[in-house]
Amino acid sequence: MTHRHPLRHIIGLLLLAGVLLHTLGILPWPFLDRLETLAYDVRVRLSAANTVDQRVVIVDLDEKSLANIGRWPWGRDKMADLVDNLFDHYRVGVVGFDVTFSEPDTSSGLPILEQLARGPLKNNDPFLTELRKIRPSLERDERLADSIEDRNIILGYYFRGSVHAGTHTFGQLPEPVITLDELGQHTIPFLKATGFGANLEMLQDVALGAGFFDNPLVDNDGFFRRVPLLQEYQGKLYQALSLAVIRAILGEPPLTLGINKTVGQQNRTIETGLAWIGLGPHHIPIDEQGAVFIPYRGGQGSFPYVSAVDVITKKADPLILQDAIVLIGTTAPGLKDLRSTPIQPLFPGVEIHANIISGMLDGLIKHTPGQYTLLVEVLILLIIGLMFGFISAKSSPALILYLALLMVLIVVSGNLFLWKNNDLILPLASPLFLTIGLFIWHFAYGFFVVSRGRRLIIEAFSHYVSPPRLEEMVRSDETFSLGGETRNMTVLLTDLRGFTTLSEEIEPEDLSRLMSAFLTPITETIQSHSGTIDKYMGDSVMAFWGAPMIDGHHARNSLLAAFDIVQNMELLKAEFQARGWPLLKIGIGINSGRMTVGNMGSQFRVAYTVMGDAVNLGFHMLGLTKQYGVLIIVGEETQKAVPEMLFRELDRVRVKGRVEPEILFEPVDFIHQITTDTQAQLASYHQALELYRNQQWDEAEKRFKNLQQRNPERMIYDIYLSRIQHFNTNPPEEDWDGVFSYFNR
Repeated sequence: MTHRHPLRHIIGLLLLAGVLLHTLGILPWPFLDRLETLAYDVRVRLSAANTVDQRVVIVDLDEKSLANIGRWPWGRDKMADLVDNLFDHYRVGVVGFDVTFSEPDTSSGLPILEQLARGPLKNNDPFLTELRKIRPSLERDERLADSIEDRNIILGYYFRGSVHAGTHTFGQLPEPVITLDELGQHTIPFLKATGFGANLEMLQDVALGAGFFDNPLVDNDGFFRRVPLLQEYQGKLYQALSLAVIRAILGEPPLTLGINKTVGQQNRTIETGLAWIGLGPHHIPIDEQGAVFIPYRGGQGSFPYVSAVDVITKKADPLILQDAIVLIGTTAPGLKDLRSTPIQPLFPGVEIHANIISGMLDGLIKHTPGQYTLLVEVLILLIIGLMFGFISAKSSPALILYLALLMVLIVVSGNLFLWKNNDLILPLASPLFLTIGLFIWHFAYGFFVVSRGRRLIIEAFSHYVSPPRLEEMVRSDETFSLGGETRNMTVLLTDLRGFTTLSEEIEPEDLSRLMSAFLTPITETIQSHSGTIDKYMGDSVMAFWGAPMIDGHHARNSLLAAFDIVQNMELLKAEFQARGWPLLKIGIGINSGRMTVGNMGSQFRVAYTVMGDAVNLGFHMLGLTKQYGVLIIVGEETQKAVPEMLFRELDRVRVKGRVEPEILFEPVDFIHQITTDTQAQLASYHQALELYRNQQWDEAEKRFKNLQQRNPERMIYDIYLSRIQHFNTNPPEEDWDGVFSYFNR
């Protein structure tokens, strides 16, 4: 079987090779990366505990606090009151700031008073005496420094570089947790910062520690999935806010780094990235850049929130805050600390730090298996590829389906088991994509080889109908024949007006691109409405409904396609104007009736097409669209077949070679979608048309003129007014039946 069907295995191997090259980073497929992030997000949402962790409390600089205290930033005296109340009144354990105090607080007016003391009031003893008395209360930065000193307080700051452009520095950085010199020679790709915004020196000097709260690892879609615990600045490593808070809880243990290593050529040890951060006996798993995957507990509110103003006014519940780990941050929209996350579109940045702290406390930080991730993924892909290669060659399509379902079940369940029980993040998108891709290929190949009759249908009709329609034909019990047969069908023809002039005005290459831009959406529209493309005739398209599959709504579907074609032409205007191409005007003729359909032609070339008198009438109607100034003209049979649509009767004409007149209609819209005003205008028009055919010229002229005033752009009114003017001076014959012999003129 393998030797008889080499293409089957070649394509399967090519698909396997393509996914492997993506996995190895040699030939990236961006859509697989996107699928992987989506799969990760789904697992995060499915595994979220959706419980509230009472150990971490967020003191929120919320809108209520801003309304009561004033806009941010607050005076440092208020922040000192906040800190004092947290420790003295509520007895909290640790406080971490998700805000920065990088500039001196001058809101007390002390700098102005000192300037007066050195200037105009330097000899005013009462003023100088009073200033000395109140100075301590006006030195608000010192006040906050006094509140911070000797307390478990971690200040917050941010680095500039990956997220914040520039090299400017503000404030004073804390002491680094480790220097690169202490690590020795290394090849670890630490995130490098170029600047920072830190706290005032007097505040940093008395604080227990500090941690950065920026995240340079925001994904391309703007989502927060990872946060670095370490960043490098000028050869020194600094810790994140969440890591600094955990160290404060654990009593400031020394920090160590676990580095993955492997033996390379000539027995040289090669560093392959970071593995974990050690805090005494505790290990926090990290990726090669020193980042952790955020262990989201659930949506916003997974931790207790306390309004900052309630802490300042001592109205908060002491049971919530006692011995708690407190993070001071904001959810107020105006302070712009809302992030996009897999768990929620807008998520408070401060709660991201809370989730990391909670995850580290519980030891629930999910991670990849480090240097083994690639090996595991490649092994899984090879197993999937080889199993499909061996089993599919001797299996029925049904067995291939069962194999694919089993593969998906094993991959998904195994992945979720390791995710939940071992906190391991293994690739999911590439194994699933390979499984589904190989299944589709092998199933399709076996299906079409075994079912030759159905394959012949696809081979015969793939050039005429859309893929969804082809699949419908394959599943259908209907018998399809390429031989000629007569059916009730509908034909649609389109034509570009002024194409000959247009083709002479633009370059051949532009003409080719223009025609592609014009014909492609028309083809897609026809096929999306179950139509069959007959042929392209230069600037024209011919299509029909009712074959190869019988279509009980062929007239209706053709009208829907015509409306969409007109709409697509409107959408093309902006594109054509941007390219400097002339605007295209289209005409569409539709007619229904008995037609012969099948493969027709000569011994040298045949085509699946329709022929007959009804088709010829469709061509006539296409030609008349320009004469009547309308986009679509349909025949009487089409009009009768779609009673739910309202039509405007354009004229009765006598076609050359036919005795009976033909009635031309313009489709307006479905009755339930037409406004009352449009219905009234159509009724007035048809009354005027009846007056015209009864030779009541004056009354008909009056009606047509009223209609013309309301819609001067509609050519049909001009046509009848011109005919009335002609008949007023040249009355028709006595047996005139109101038919206009357009084709005999």
